[in-house]
Amino acid sequence: MSEDFYSALGVSRDADEEEIKQAYRKKAAEYHPDVSDEPDAEEKFKRVKKAKEVLLDDEKRRMYDQMGHERFAEAEKRGATDSDRGAGAGGMGAGGMGGAGGMGGMNDIFEQFFGGGGRSRSRSGPQQGSDLKTRLRIDLGDAYEGVTKQLSVTRPERCPDCDGAGHPPDADARTCSACNGQGQRTTVRQTPLGRVQQTETCPECAGEGTVYSERCSTCRGDGQVKNEATLQVEIPAGIRDGQTLRMEREGAPGENGGPNGDLLVEIRIDDHDRFERDGDDLRTRQPISFTQAVFGDTVEVPTLDGSVEMDVPAGTQSGETFRLRGKGMPRLQRRGHGDMYVQVRIVTPEDLNDEQREALEAFAEAGGEDIDVEQGFFEKLRQSF
Repeated sequence: MSEDFYSALGVSRDADEEEIKQAYRKKAAEYHPDVSDEPDAEEKFKRVKKAKEVLLDDEKRRMYDQMGHERFAEAEKRGATDSDRGAGAGGMGAGGMGGAGGMGGMNDIFEQFFGGGGRSRSRSGPQQGSDLKTRLRIDLGDAYEGVTKQLSVTRPERCPDCDGAGHPPDADARTCSACNGQGQRTTVRQTPLGRVQQTETCPECAGEGTVYSERCSTCRGDGQVKNEATLQVEIPAGIRDGQTLRMEREGAPGENGGPNGDLLVEIRIDDHDRFERDGDDLRTRQPISFTQAVFGDTVEVPTLDGSVEMDVPAGTQSGETFRLRGKGMPRLQRRGHGDMYVQVRIVTPEDLNDEQREALEAFAEAGGEDIDVEQGFFEKLRQSF
């Protein structure tokens, strides 16, 4: 079995559009024949390009997910073959209807799998419910620790009064006259390539083949009602902004006894007033005094897991950055933590007492600095740093 499109790009099956685009750019840069030395680079480049085209097209992606890689590839191949035959039989070149014939051939094959043609799937069988999406905001401390959060979501649920049937249990049932109980209606249309038969779900009975004398008054025949549910969401330590958690069977209810879909929870992490995240690393600033920078000192630096001591060597310059190993974010689904990078900033005091002023004046004179105290000694000193 050839590599599927998700694996080719290195993304999960619930990856969003931006993740797919970023993965494609990375893979394309790696495999482009003009820059890659790999012997099969051109083939890999074509594969990731095809993967991007399919996964960024909502309709094609839906078909791909339902059919699987091999059946999708077979359907595309058959569609292209039908297109070639149609163009040859009709004598149509690029300026004629050959392109439209190709799309028609492809669509006819897809219809065989998704409700078209004589081999369409009946809606009478169990069908899994659709996936739902929502968003949950957390703070950086939650992402560091890993927590359980409550999430309220309004979602469709199976109607409790009719158990999803859409009609009362005692409603009279009769065979749908629009489709003669088949649940599908077939139409035939004439095209330049010949007669095309298309089958669709019967709109009168919604594919059931049976109509009822009465609808459920609670759900008005839909079989579903919207309710607010409160769920417990397990947030793993180290999760990153924009990642999605999948809660199985918490999505929309299935049809005809099918299982519920899943609930996809996108995690958004609020900015922190002290720390900036960079992957698994954290960055922060630490104020130090002029004397600490000159003579060196040990300072207390806050982290997301309490304060730690950091040595500031003598002669440290404002803006220098120090690394605290293992004081960053937990690595998601891996051992260890990232690092914390601490940039020191020398803070100059606003007011000086007489003794401090005299000491600094002596320091300046010893260094040969010409500072006019009357014009603002401390401001001149501040500017020198």
